[in-house]
Amino acid sequence: MMKQETLKRMKTVEGHVRGIQRMLEGDAYCIDVIRQIQAVQAALTKISVSVLDDHMQTCLTRSLDGEKRDQMLREITEVYEMASKV
Repeated sequence: MMKQETLKRMKTVEGHVRGIQRMLEGDAYCIDVIRQIQAVQAALTKISVSVLDDHMQTCLTRSLDGEKRDQMLREITEVYEMASKV
């Protein structure tokens, strides 16, 4: 994903989070708040996957020597392991 597109998506998420804050301040129905939080989580996951894909398409392919590539693959694995613990 291009940097500008990623930043645009992050600003959208930021606006969405602010909307959730307003919902909480206004005592919105809890299930509606949870649905909005889930939507933000899904949007962040999509952004994360896109950033990772860009990393693999650029940084990883530029670093095709064995040791550096293996290090990058380990880093990717660690990121996903940490994400699954959340």
